[in-house]
Amino acid sequence: MKRLASKFVFVMRWGLRILLLLLIVDLFYVAVTWPDWKQIARGPIPKSNFIKQYQAKRKKNRSLPRLSWQTVPLDDIPDAMQRAVIAAEDSRFFKHKGFDLIALKQAMDYNWEKGRMVFGGSTITQQTVKNLFLSSARTPIRKWHEIILTWGIEANLRKTRIMEIYLNTAEFGPGIYGVESAAQYYWGLPASRLSQRQCAELAATLPSPRKHNPQTRTKRFLQRSDKVMLWMKKHQKNAEKRKLEREQRKSRTPVTDRSRRKKKRR
Repeated sequence: MKRLASKFVFVMRWGLRILLLLLIVDLFYVAVTWPDWKQIARGPIPKSNFIKQYQAKRKKNRSLPRLSWQTVPLDDIPDAMQRAVIAAEDSRFFKHKGFDLIALKQAMDYNWEKGRMVFGGSTITQQTVKNLFLSSARTPIRKWHEIILTWGIEANLRKTRIMEIYLNTAEFGPGIYGVESAAQYYWGLPASRLSQRQCAELAATLPSPRKHNPQTRTKRFLQRSDKVMLWMKKHQKNAEKRKLEREQRKSRTPVTDRSRRKKKRR
C-alpha cells in the first residue's frame, strides 16, 4: 500500500513539473506571437486565419468555391446588421469585457438539459479572436489561447473596432467572408443597402453558415431568421426606452443649493 502511495506521489510530482514546463513554453510562444494591437486597431482589416486556411484548402481542392472577401468600414454597415448579430450572438456585447458569464451559464444549462453540445456561449469578442488568430479545433490549448487573446483585444481595441473586424471577417457561406461579400453574393447589393430582414438572415447563418444560409433556406435557417427579427425588435424597443429615460433625466433641472436657500428665506 505504501509502495502504491509513493508511486502515486512520484507520478503527481512529475506530472505537475511537466505541466509547469509546458505552461512556460506556451507562455513564451504567446509572447513571441503576440499581435501588434496598434496596427490592428488603426490599420486595415486584417485577413483572418480562417480565410488563410480556406485559401490553403482551395489550393488543394479547386472544386471549392472561390474566396469572396471584401472589407468595408463600419459606417457603411447598417445599424440593423450590428443589432442583428448582437441579438443573435451576444446580447451583452457592449456591457461585458470579452466574457459573458451569464450567457456561458445559460449555454451550459441548456446543453446539460439537451444532453449534447448545442450552444457554446462564446461572445462576439471571442469569435473575433478565434477568426483572426486561431482555428476551429476544440482543444484545451486553443481555448486557453482564446482566453488570453480575448483579454488582449478587449484591452487594446474599442468595442466598435471589434465589431467592425467581426462583421468583415465572419463566414456567411462557403468561401464568403464579411457582410459586404455576403450582401453582394446573396442579393447583389452593397452592405449599406441591406434591409432589416436581410440583416436578420445574415445573422441567422452564423452558427453554421455552410449549411444554413439565404441560399439553402433550410427550415432551421428560416426559424432562426424569424427569431432574430423578434430579438432585434425587442432590443430596439429596450434601447429606445433607455434613450427616452436618459433624455427625461437630463430634461429635469435639478434644484441647486442656492435655490433651496432662497425658498427657505421666503
